[in-house]
Amino acid sequence: MHSEAAFGATWGVVPPGAAPTAPPATTSRTGRRPRSVIRPGRRAEVVDLRGERRPPGPTELRFPAGDLVVVSGLPGSGKSTLMHRLVPSLDGRGGAVHRIDSQDVRERWERGRLRRLPYGLYRPLVRAAHYLALGRALRSGDSVVVHDCGTLAWVRRWIARSALRGGRGAHLVLLDVAPEVALSGQESRGRGVSGYAFARHRGAVGRLVGDAESARLPEGFCSAVLLDRRAAGALETVTFH
Repeated sequence: MHSEAAFGATWGVVPPGAAPTAPPATTSRTGRRPRSVIRPGRRAEVVDLRGERRPPGPTELRFPAGDLVVVSGLPGSGKSTLMHRLVPSLDGRGGAVHRIDSQDVRERWERGRLRRLPYGLYRPLVRAAHYLALGRALRSGDSVVVHDCGTLAWVRRWIARSALRGGRGAHLVLLDVAPEVALSGQESRGRGVSGYAFARHRGAVGRLVGDAESARLPEGFCSAVLLDRRAAGALETVTFH
């Protein structure tokens, strides 16, 4: 993983300390601090919000309504938590926002009739149900946020093609956390992956992060946002307008 960004001279990347300007730290008439908004892709292809020495980052990521957002990172890095905490059910126009997370599908099946069976036995069924739900969401024309493990490039290509056909944007949100932090996250939720699988995830996510740092986005994607745990914790919402 890449703990600090050092890309001040890299074209298309907003480095730490030079992210899009946030609103002034004033309070509104209601006494609430106004949200600091980042619109990925508007001023730079890549926005890097990592770095412990920086002041608290933006509190809202705002995408155009109907766009597709892929949230990627190591197992245990906090992707599902981020999606459950930040992604609304409706966009700014009242349209649906689809949150597609394979973990949600797994938990539904585990509460059903198959809960007493080892997960490995019905894992293919969970995967099939997940991709069927993703296909329906992509065909709907609504805003979509997708959980991505990082190792399945064909899923990102599928999403990028769907965005292109619909005249929509595809965006990448990358959670860049240390491997030991991700392993701790797996332990806390009581679910982990094998050492071999985790190594594959580390390689795949590391390549995604490295490419984003060099402003090389997956084909068909128009923006990427790099987050560490601190920046992810500062976010209050992801919106579509």
